[in-house]
Amino acid sequence: MHYSMISGSDDRPNLNDRTQHLLKALVERYIRDGQPVGSRTLARDAGLDLSPATIRNVMADLEDLGYLHSPHTSAGRVPTARGYRLFIDALLHIRPLDNQEVELLRQRIDQPVQNSAELARLVSNMLSGVTRLAGIVMLPRRKVVTLRHVEFLPLSENRVLVVLILNTYEVQNRIIQTRRLYSAIELQQAAHYLNAQFTGKDIQQVREALLKDLHDACDNLDRLMQTVLEMAEQTFETDQVSEDYVVAGQTYLMQCSDLSDLDKLRQLFEAFNHKSELLHLFDQCLHADGVQIFIGEEAGAEVLEGYSVVTAPYTVEGKVLGVLGVIGPIRMAYDRVIPVVDVTARLLAAALNVWAT
Repeated sequence: MHYSMISGSDDRPNLNDRTQHLLKALVERYIRDGQPVGSRTLARDAGLDLSPATIRNVMADLEDLGYLHSPHTSAGRVPTARGYRLFIDALLHIRPLDNQEVELLRQRIDQPVQNSAELARLVSNMLSGVTRLAGIVMLPRRKVVTLRHVEFLPLSENRVLVVLILNTYEVQNRIIQTRRLYSAIELQQAAHYLNAQFTGKDIQQVREALLKDLHDACDNLDRLMQTVLEMAEQTFETDQVSEDYVVAGQTYLMQCSDLSDLDKLRQLFEAFNHKSELLHLFDQCLHADGVQIFIGEEAGAEVLEGYSVVTAPYTVEGKVLGVLGVIGPIRMAYDRVIPVVDVTARLLAAALNVWAT
């Protein structure tokens, strides 16, 4: 498994093997227990023949270098964001998922869904359930969204059910509100016109060309073309054709003892809804190779300070279409989360590749 990192610093000093071993043991203990680690505990965990006084001196040096800090006087130490970064970049041992674990994830993804949005929701729920963190999946971003077929079905109260088939395999259903009541025959005629003229064309081009031609001839539109115009204006709204990403498991964050600041949680939940800050981060990850790990302020968004984000891109036919990942406290089990995110990205890519064939 390959994964790359967002480096927090290029000027970290060289630490000898003993110091790195003690830092690794301390971070692992803190991730496991969530309590400041004292010298006696660290001496037991490290398995080195060192006195508590020697270990205290090493911990003090690591604190001076910015890798640890002491939350209370005479208390043990906890890792800083810089300490986590060194741990992840140089000291973390990742155990790949075994075949049985991978197969269980594959089975959870291999469920009948109608479109990529449903698949993204399925995967985000799976990521959240496995990691007990918030799972996020960016929906596939395609430069071209091709119209394959459209149908209009009349509902009550001037509503119309639109069935869109895109990119050979993706089905989208939506309900639009029309200005007047349309008969089933009128809607069939409008759908027939659109399918005959625009099947195989890019959605954006369809909308632009159709609306331009129809508006240019606005004074001479017959009843059929008036119907086509209204259906097209609402059916091919670009912000309806694609979503950005789906999130699952936000409530897990409320159960993390490290994330007890309700104001910060509220700001993060608002960011999930407003999306712009997280989309900026995900856009960076679209061009990355392998798993990316952002610790606190490395994410470049104030709302993510105090959190870690682990992401991986997924591909279809060799092209990166989106990013998935998890958001959780900085004190997370990286050795577990990283392979889960990595394997899930590969499984999602495999599922989308099957659809594309």
